[in-house]
Amino acid sequence: MEPFFKENQSVFTIQNWMEQFPGLVAGISTKNGGDSKGEYEQLNMGFHVGDNPVHVCTNRGRVADMLQFPLNQWVGAEQIHDIVIQKVTKTDRGKGSVDYDHSFKGTDGFYTNEEGILLTLCFADCVPLFFIAPEHRMIGAAHAGWKGTVNEIAFQMVMAFKAEGINPDQIFAAIGPSICEKCYIVDDRVIHFVEKALEDVEKKPYNLVNEGQYSLDLREVNRQILMKAGVPDQNILVTGLCSSCDEREFFSHRRDRGRSGRMMSFIGWKES
Repeated sequence: MEPFFKENQSVFTIQNWMEQFPGLVAGISTKNGGDSKGEYEQLNMGFHVGDNPVHVCTNRGRVADMLQFPLNQWVGAEQIHDIVIQKVTKTDRGKGSVDYDHSFKGTDGFYTNEEGILLTLCFADCVPLFFIAPEHRMIGAAHAGWKGTVNEIAFQMVMAFKAEGINPDQIFAAIGPSICEKCYIVDDRVIHFVEKALEDVEKKPYNLVNEGQYSLDLREVNRQILMKAGVPDQNILVTGLCSSCDEREFFSHRRDRGRSGRMMSFIGWKES
């Protein structure tokens, strides 16, 4: 069953989590219902892609209203395809919410156990990862492109939770809308890194399609890494939504040849 539910034209949510855990907001935006023009049409949430920043701020304000989560409580990251994750607190609120310059530098993931903070990251094919350990009120979000995936940002988040006294079997994870294996063709160099990350996995998540070319299931790589970190398979939700296949709903860097807007993943506890 698809874990991401379309709330309206602009937002998909992880409905199961939000029903189980009152006060939680979690999901990802679409490309629809915003002010951006041209290749950024309509709901571009990324400041760093060349769009008019006034339109981006307007788009973010609309989503803030939909989620009933004020923009001054958001945090955003630079996202450099690394594996650095940052624990955030209420003193960090607003960083990266209305511009890119003040976002967390060199960062591709967040986690927190405080209310009133919305963890946000931008996407256009890379894999959005969502984490929750409800007994400890800990939540997390990570950006996993192929580099972040093979360098195991998913594993790093589980270890960060573990350092907070949270066992991996207490963690639930969701793998969100991103490019599917049919749309994602990579070369031998990328596959080398995938094989290194999944040395002990018998069934590899890629297939040879032409000489030196492979279709790669990035979502499955992240699922395998989460299980390697100790997260039970039954605790992992995986979407079937592809950012590249579904031109009506999502931006895609690969499909649109690098000229596209960005969706935004979000997870946060509303203030009581």
